[in-house]
Amino acid sequence: MPTSRAGRTGRTPATRGETFAVVDPATGEAFAEAPAQQPDELDAVVGRAHEAWLSWRSDPLVRSKSLLAAAGAVEAAGADLAPLLTREQGKPLAESYAEVARTAARLRWFAEAAPEPQKITDGRPVRSEVRWRPLGPVAAIVPWNFPLQLASAKFAPALAAGNTVVLKPSPYTPLATRLLGSVLSTALPEGVLTVVTGHEPLGARLASHPGIRHVTFTGSIPTGRAVARGAAASLARVTLELGGNDAAILLDDVDVERITERLFWAAFRNCGQVCMAVKRVYAPDRLCSQVVEALAERARTVVVGAGLDPGSQLGPVNNASQLARVESRTAQALAGGARAAAGGHRLDRPGYFFAPTVLADVPPSAAVVTEEQFGPVLPVLPYRSLDQAVEAANDTGFGLGGSVWGTDLDRAEAVAGRLECGTAWINHHAELSLAQPFAGIKESGVGVAGGPWGLYGNLRPFVVHRPEEA
Repeated sequence: MPTSRAGRTGRTPATRGETFAVVDPATGEAFAEAPAQQPDELDAVVGRAHEAWLSWRSDPLVRSKSLLAAAGAVEAAGADLAPLLTREQGKPLAESYAEVARTAARLRWFAEAAPEPQKITDGRPVRSEVRWRPLGPVAAIVPWNFPLQLASAKFAPALAAGNTVVLKPSPYTPLATRLLGSVLSTALPEGVLTVVTGHEPLGARLASHPGIRHVTFTGSIPTGRAVARGAAASLARVTLELGGNDAAILLDDVDVERITERLFWAAFRNCGQVCMAVKRVYAPDRLCSQVVEALAERARTVVVGAGLDPGSQLGPVNNASQLARVESRTAQALAGGARAAAGGHRLDRPGYFFAPTVLADVPPSAAVVTEEQFGPVLPVLPYRSLDQAVEAANDTGFGLGGSVWGTDLDRAEAVAGRLECGTAWINHHAELSLAQPFAGIKESGVGVAGGPWGLYGNLRPFVVHRPEEA
């Protein structure tokens, strides 16, 4: 049973007996409980993380071997982790297995990463060398859309750098993360990674805890601001990934039939609950109706169902609050003159299902365009000139990602260079390598994750000066 399996977490501290319900979004019913840990328990948790750090930071070889062992343990536990992840998050089982695999791959990638000392030559009779030191205990606060993958994006570089981690998942998806903590405890020393679960103000207290030296958070802009304010109390470093409202610009030479499948899944994967999903499409006037109908036809044929059903291609929205937000944004757009070429409504069945929706004739000022809807809804807007499309794509407080789609790759790349975002893709979207940096601009975030940039974000420079002669 998921309840008993999720409870064996090894490195999760004992609680005073309080629990909270975990809901299966495919049914809307609670199916398990998780410990509701209290803010006053964090002093002991962070204290143990600090004690573990004193030895964990000292031996890079031990860290590398431990992370490699952790990667193997995660892979071996895939048959337990993936179904539990689907049960609490909602995504199709194949996507949960992919998330487990990505978690293991990230551990393996960072196990092989190591900071490089740098010698400085400036003409003086002094040898200067920049070395790198870990920060201390790190708080990793993770949302519900990719609980394991985003957790590993935070703890893998932090651990590789020699830090310890206190990991807090969303209360919507605590179970697979608790089980992951148990799996990792077989490879990591005690106190190196601890999972804590509960509702607010647990996360706020963790972010502001004086023993935490780096807070890494993924979530909404308002919560990110609160996290930054909390971390400022102890001058802890922050890395914030605060979502996006990514635009896809289709050029006038685009092959609509050829790109429809890729573009559809760039918007609807994980039921649209991806920070860097395509959330707006801008198409040339003469192609707009063709683009709308191609995407709508795909939306009408996709199989929507419980993630554990083998035939499901798209699962439910994760929680009732998010479903209400998606429904409200869609209803507002329809009331303002938009047309649902596909979907546009909640599905009449148990659980948090919303029909895959493609909207046409959407007012550019509609909230479904200007805000991050974070669900299976995609507005398609026409443009008259390319300058107009680029201006509309950039006219947002977000700046996470964007993409350009067309046949002339040089022209598409030139247009991509005009987008105000952290990552721009050409003829695809939301594909990331473990070796590349991931960062947003504007309100989409602070700091950098991914690749060596993510590693160095968990380190501080330490400079040693030595004279050439005694």
